[in-house]
Amino acid sequence: RAVAMSVSHSSRLNKLVREQYMKLPQAGQVQVTYVWIDGSGEGVRCKSRTLDKEPKSIEDVPEWNFDGSSTAQAEGSNSDMFLVPVCMFRDPFCLDPNKLVLCEVLKYNRKPAETNLRHTCKKVMDLVKDSHPWFGMEQEYTLLGINGHPYGWPDNGFPGPQGPYYCGVGADKVYGRDIVESHYKACLYAGVKICGTNAEVMPSQWEFQVGPCEGIEMGDHLWMARFILHRVCEDFGVVATLDPKPMTGNWNGAGCHTNYSTEEMRREGGLKHIEAAIEKLSKRHDYHICVYDPRGGRDNSRRLTGHHETSNIFEFSAGVANRGASIRIPRQVGQDGYGYFEDRRPAANCDPYAVTEAIMRTTVLNETGVETKDYADH
Repeated sequence: RAVAMSVSHSSRLNKLVREQYMKLPQAGQVQVTYVWIDGSGEGVRCKSRTLDKEPKSIEDVPEWNFDGSSTAQAEGSNSDMFLVPVCMFRDPFCLDPNKLVLCEVLKYNRKPAETNLRHTCKKVMDLVKDSHPWFGMEQEYTLLGINGHPYGWPDNGFPGPQGPYYCGVGADKVYGRDIVESHYKACLYAGVKICGTNAEVMPSQWEFQVGPCEGIEMGDHLWMARFILHRVCEDFGVVATLDPKPMTGNWNGAGCHTNYSTEEMRREGGLKHIEAAIEKLSKRHDYHICVYDPRGGRDNSRRLTGHHETSNIFEFSAGVANRGASIRIPRQVGQDGYGYFEDRRPAANCDPYAVTEAIMRTTVLNETGVETKDYADH
């Protein structure tokens, strides 16, 4: 009874009845679901329309609009916002030939909405494209019942201490693997560059990894992977939260560790370029903390305590194979003398566009201090 009560009512609708309708032919028409980031900077929204034929490229998908006053993105008196398609994926929910389309949001005057952080990220990535920046982001998340309690946890109490859950196997070690495996398959079908998944240290906490992606592709693919996660969870009747510290106390928080390299770091002797980049990051710690969660570091202050495999938010540190450092150089990279490094500071609810843009501004464009340069005029 406790488990049944922790899932949503919608998830208990008869899925066999739904399946009957999903098999109906579409007479050559195509459903396109437009996906965008709302005014919170964390939530995703979507709506669908019919096209007369299957779009073969993003240029075949028309712009659209929506009511920004209902997504905390506009005033009611001037609420139309533009949806500009930027990246297209196969639809794992309605299947081929239907599409999921990630969109940028523009205001009535065609300027980017406040939470459209892709716009400046794309400018920066275009500037640094000759460096061929590769990213891989490790998205941690926690499954909650519809009651807001971690899924599978006792109703009145806590599971046993952390230890047996990380990469665990068995009904007493992991909760919700069906969701994780469904999400993985859905991402593969969609064309999202998902590259792995594992159970995390806190029970009901999981991680998936996206990458390697070059430039702007990192943010596009991680946001679509998040959308697909929320949709899969909706079908199962549970909630995925990206809160960086969903449970206070002796429990691990949730991050979005970001692995990064440029072409010169990946070449023989690249370690010196890795060390130079880390040196630049060390002098701009406050700026990065500010952009590594949606609330200017306040969310991360609950997570980056120096405990539970984190660095302290007030101090910059780096080390080989050190999971308690701000920046970790993998042991293999230290031995080989080239490769990549991992920035462990971004929170689970970070905007990947903001994170990847900040890393490029500091390590390739050599910005310093807390102010950013506007390259639009140059």
